[in-house]
Amino acid sequence: METAPEGVDPSVPNVARMYDYYLGGKDNFAADRAAAEQILRLFPDTKEGALANRAFLGRAVRHVAGSGVSQIVDLGAGLPTRGNTHEIAPGARVVYVDYDAVVCSHGRALLAGGENVDILQADIRETDKLIERLGELIDFERPVAFLMLAVLHFIPDDEAYGIVSRLRDASVAGSHLVISHAVDAAPDTSPEALKVYRQATAALNLRTPEQITRFFDGYELLEPGLTFPQDWRPDEDPWPGSDSTNFGYVGVGRKA
Repeated sequence: METAPEGVDPSVPNVARMYDYYLGGKDNFAADRAAAEQILRLFPDTKEGALANRAFLGRAVRHVAGSGVSQIVDLGAGLPTRGNTHEIAPGARVVYVDYDAVVCSHGRALLAGGENVDILQADIRETDKLIERLGELIDFERPVAFLMLAVLHFIPDDEAYGIVSRLRDASVAGSHLVISHAVDAAPDTSPEALKVYRQATAALNLRTPEQITRFFDGYELLEPGLTFPQDWRPDEDPWPGSDSTNFGYVGVGRKA
């Protein structure tokens, strides 16, 4: 993707397009690739981590759909790539949400004609407005699964916990919360890596496992609890990557 849509500055790295690059996608600009390569020089396992996160998405969505939840809201969905939510759960009503106009426009083009799928341009930090708009697309009287993969670590504390709690309160029993989150590995966290993301479209806010677990207040954290993505209910096929690499933590909660 080398031609920038109107109103888009291709010289500013975009975290969604950087993630697309990590996953081997082609919907990114030179600035995105350069920023991503900076991260890869600091953390060579980042691509492996992105793939582990994507594989976790697949297992978590299959669990949610298998639990009878037929409405899924993928928040901060980023660009459509391999293994999208609506492909994993084809019988579910899926709403992708992202604040980036380019991401939404590109997503609509890629997903044109998809049944039971919508893409909503909205800022999850404007949570009350988001819930109101979602109410036109899903039924809040029935369980819904909120996916927040690699999203909350781009939102500061004073907003992030409030967003999750308002979404929880708007949903009924049986609803699910699916999270993946970068972990605060201080003192090993590289200041150079944080600087790269500060210069992109969203700054990085790392948290400890205890702080990540707080997002599940009001939910039953399902087994195996908060864990590495490759360790959450792994498939029969062995994980091909390094078991010792910490890609952050993931968890799935169910509202009682």
